[in-house]
Amino acid sequence: MSSINQIQSPIGVAIAGLGFGEAVHLPALKANPELKPVALWHPRNERLQKACKEHDLTGHNDWSALLADPKVEAIILATPPGPRFELAQKALEAGKHLLLEKPVALHAEQVATLQRLAIGNRLSVAVDFEYRAVPLFMQAKRLLAEGAVGTPWLVKLDWLMSSRANASRPWNWYSQVEAGGGVIGALGTHAFDILHWLFGPTQSINGLLSTSIKERPDPKSGSSLEVSSEDVALAQLKLNSIEASDLPAQVSLTAIALQGRGCWLEIYGSKGSILLGSDNQKDYVHGFDLKAAVAGEPLRSISPDADLVFPSKWSDGRIAPVARIQGWWAESIRSGHPMVPGLAEGWASQQVCDKLRDSAASGQQLSIKSTI
Repeated sequence: MSSINQIQSPIGVAIAGLGFGEAVHLPALKANPELKPVALWHPRNERLQKACKEHDLTGHNDWSALLADPKVEAIILATPPGPRFELAQKALEAGKHLLLEKPVALHAEQVATLQRLAIGNRLSVAVDFEYRAVPLFMQAKRLLAEGAVGTPWLVKLDWLMSSRANASRPWNWYSQVEAGGGVIGALGTHAFDILHWLFGPTQSINGLLSTSIKERPDPKSGSSLEVSSEDVALAQLKLNSIEASDLPAQVSLTAIALQGRGCWLEIYGSKGSILLGSDNQKDYVHGFDLKAAVAGEPLRSISPDADLVFPSKWSDGRIAPVARIQGWWAESIRSGHPMVPGLAEGWASQQVCDKLRDSAASGQQLSIKSTI
């Protein structure tokens, strides 16, 4: 037997969805030596052919044909949320590894179905919770593990964006709650995963939702169409932290804040405080600042440890953390080890999203399961 390890070919990956998929996932894939883009999928043939010509890749607008393509070993699903569950289910049944954008599905029960399929078929499924891969967020987690705040007493997460503050922005799937639209799917999925990752699972939630811009123009006719999805979501949670059970957390999410101050996470504890935030609404890597202080001292800026810094800097900061998630996914596919963040984390986040809607509808505090 040769002592030289056999070099494995890169894993062939198809990208389904040509918005975030083409702009972010594709350049990230090209930076990963363990992964290779081999195909694109989009339901509209004209849009598909344009992208295929630009990137010199095979194109499919039929999902069954994509799944039958022998070059495709894994798929990145970056479609709008509505069709994601059905496409993912068929892909897992066909034996394809997956990287899913969030929300993974429209309901937690669908995520649990995908988890059972993935386990049964021994497939790796990643969820693109990319804030887990951002250096300063990773540094904040290290600080917490080192006891920088002592026992956490209060967590506050404000995510105040202006992406949909213009009432003339056209109506689309984001305007429809039944299609997975709204600020809960866009921001809440990330927000709840960040809290679970840093502290622990959600035990209970009180929620309040609001739709401030109630109509938007139809992009074809210009007539007004009703908006059913929320553009403001407020949540009070109890987290089951190792250091402090019943840890109170307050989350404020909106996409209609004119001059919104962006994403800010505040952590207050028995020994100190941590502040992590950015007002850069276009780039969730560049612009973040991490500060910490022990009791009686002023906040000081913290830089990420050398091993957390990205090896390359991109003009679009979104690409770097997505490439890191993709790298973890490739390692999981190769090793057979569970992928984190994966469907278990996607299910936990979706549970909170579902219960937030239920709580807002009922006006009640609701408990949340901790296991699938």
